[in-house]
Amino acid sequence: MTDGPSHPYPPPGAPAPADPVPPGAAGPAFPPPGAPPPGAPPADGPGAAPPGWAPYPTGPGPVPGLMLGAAHKPGALPLRPLNLGNIYDGAFRIIRFNPKATVGAAVMVTAVAMLIPVLVTVAISLTIGIAVDASGEVDPDASVAELVGALAAYGSLLLSLVVAQVGVVFVTGMVAHVTRAAAVGRRLGLGEAWAATRGKRWRLLALTLILNLTYLALVTVYVLAWVVVVAISDGPWPVVVWGLVTVPAFIALCCWLWIRYYYLPVPALMLEPVGVFGAIGRGWRLSARQFWRTFGIALLTVLIAQFAGGLLSFPVSIVGNVVALAVPEYSALALILTQAVALVLQNAFVAPFLAAVTSVQYVDLRMRKEAFDVELMREAGIVPA
Repeated sequence: MTDGPSHPYPPPGAPAPADPVPPGAAGPAFPPPGAPPPGAPPADGPGAAPPGWAPYPTGPGPVPGLMLGAAHKPGALPLRPLNLGNIYDGAFRIIRFNPKATVGAAVMVTAVAMLIPVLVTVAISLTIGIAVDASGEVDPDASVAELVGALAAYGSLLLSLVVAQVGVVFVTGMVAHVTRAAAVGRRLGLGEAWAATRGKRWRLLALTLILNLTYLALVTVYVLAWVVVVAISDGPWPVVVWGLVTVPAFIALCCWLWIRYYYLPVPALMLEPVGVFGAIGRGWRLSARQFWRTFGIALLTVLIAQFAGGLLSFPVSIVGNVVALAVPEYSALALILTQAVALVLQNAFVAPFLAAVTSVQYVDLRMRKEAFDVELMREAGIVPA
């Protein structure tokens, strides 16, 4: 007969196990509030966090050794290479649990920017008037003062769109910090996310300017090439052949540069100790041999964001057109006001969602190529068993 399982209790007469904490002795020491969790990297020396990372003023981190399913997940993202579902789930979690630093920031900067044309149009409409009919077209038969009013109203709208775009650039930089903090279980408020961008704001504007000027130069060269081809062609067939060959090639080139050159430098600039051109180089290297996957997710995200943004802004635009037809003398005010409200609603979803997905893809590519998940686990205080 085989022996059965051993009894869980010691046999009679056996010595009792030693008490880990003798009576009257001090219990185990716990770290004070706000101290880094066990296993977290020191402030300096070996194992320290990479230079250039902002210290996020938050409370104690996740419990060491926390395991969710097959991957460590101290925060919004599982710390392993991500699939499409993980990326979108993480992006929505980041927005949901950091609403002030994502949606709130996007709404605030857009609303402040769009307040300029609304105030200008109200002042002009109540004084000299605006030479705009119910359809929004400028009336050429109006007085000079009304034509100047129309120019001021639409000029202020154009200026505000530029200011709003600059604000969205800063929101994108803030969301990059929010994403990195959320990956290790930290939650950033609006002030903390803004403070984390200190020292990189002018570089962020310079990076955005360089990227956009590059695309503008590319488009300008292509348009000039069209002008030259049309000018030297004797008939329509050379122009048709030129278009059939170069239009698909130009679109493919723009898509390729979008991912390799334009897509990832912003989170790289915000989260790594690099400059403007260093961030462009980081984005280029991270997207190497990952083009189609990154491009597919990025394109799907843009389509979703634009569709959702259109659904949010469409009812407001309809209301503006109806009001402009009902009260023609205030048609310009109605159109600009509804345009401002529609842009605020659109940016409230589109800007945080696009920025969050881009930042999560940046984290995913670093986990795939550079074992970034190990660094994040160490920062979160996770000690694998």
